[in-house]
Amino acid sequence: MSDIDKLQAQIDELEMKQAFQEQTIEDLNQALTKQQFLIDEMQVQLKYMVGKVKGMEPSNMASESEETPPPHY
Repeated sequence: MSDIDKLQAQIDELEMKQAFQEQTIEDLNQALTKQQFLIDEMQVQLKYMVGKVKGMEPSNMASESEETPPPHY
């Protein structure tokens, strides 16, 4: 194998690696975009739930410490 053939083989290998890296970067970018969308969606849901919990009326049931013990005690 001549020096030119070796050099061409190295160039071909580098081009394949670059193409693989570009695809990997694109795949990772898509995954990251999907994750960010889900995080944003969950933040909206969490804010909604916090608002619902804050707006809840206090329970009219006594707490466990205020509850009278059952008759068998």
